[in-house]
Amino acid sequence: MSLSRRSLLAGAGAAAAALPAAQRAAVKIGVELGCISAAKMTPYQYLDYLAGIGVQVAQFSAATLGVNPASADEAAVKKVRDYATKLGISTPAISGGSICPTSSRFQAKLGTPEQQITEGLKLARILGATAMRVVVGGAGERAQIEAHMASTARVLKGMRSQIRDSGVKLAMENHGGDFQARELKALVEDVGSDILGVCLDPGNPLWMLEDPHLTLELLGPFAVNSHVRDTAIWRVPEGVAVQWVNMGEGSVDIDGWIGKFVRMQPGVPITLENIVSAKPRVIRVFDQATFKEFPKMPASDLSRFLALAERGKPAPPAAPAPGKSRGQQLCDDLAVSVRYTQKLLAGGGSTG
Repeated sequence: MSLSRRSLLAGAGAAAAALPAAQRAAVKIGVELGCISAAKMTPYQYLDYLAGIGVQVAQFSAATLGVNPASADEAAVKKVRDYATKLGISTPAISGGSICPTSSRFQAKLGTPEQQITEGLKLARILGATAMRVVVGGAGERAQIEAHMASTARVLKGMRSQIRDSGVKLAMENHGGDFQARELKALVEDVGSDILGVCLDPGNPLWMLEDPHLTLELLGPFAVNSHVRDTAIWRVPEGVAVQWVNMGEGSVDIDGWIGKFVRMQPGVPITLENIVSAKPRVIRVFDQATFKEFPKMPASDLSRFLALAERGKPAPPAAPAPGKSRGQQLCDDLAVSVRYTQKLLAGGGSTG
């Protein structure tokens, strides 16, 4: 282990140590299985892998379950759930897709938004989940985000009774490219937090010119699910570079973010969606065209983002080892991040 890596791990305990020991111990670590889907495992193999690295929560999607939501075999899904229980793994949330009928990400071939939500709620109940992650879209929706918010709100308000009665809350993700935190907060408040919560991701705000700690302050009270990863951010001549990295290798104070999240939502697992970018994404903050899609962004929010970039430093991931498949590399990266997060929550190293 390099000295810099040792320093990262040593620092990781101080933040978590600020949390009471009982509270740290109660926090479960999970994995959104889409982040290792290239490994092409069966649901049972995913669960065995998670048990082997000490993970207590699995977040499946229809794809990682290997089912069609419209015709899922209930008995087969229950077998997966029962196998997870046997391993000490819970499934409190599942992952769905876009529910916005005007989004470029919406898959109309799978049915109307109402049909897809209904099928997703049924699948969630079979797994014993109480939350279903959904999205509006991505960067393609940014220019017309208010129109997409309105169309999503119409769908959800029309299904209010059905969603509420299902016992499963929808968790809208602050997805990369679509929402800033203030916009998603407005959508949740418009639709009603009794049926719509948030899937909170600290990696995506950087794409939206947003400090993830600001995102947490605004959306944390509504969080019912998380997709956690670390990010490096730094200044470059063209503006600001951001790059997703393994936990502990970024510069956004992910330790402090987790500590705040746990205090806000002690019952919500820290579910890792580990993604290591091959190269940084450059945001041209000195180009006026960049801000055409952020016309209502407060100057104070931009200031926090730029200050974060000024304090940051590049931390590109190591090149994949020769001979490793992509699936193996993703699993190896995830294992690194799980170990870091376990140490953080064990108080072995800082969560401000």
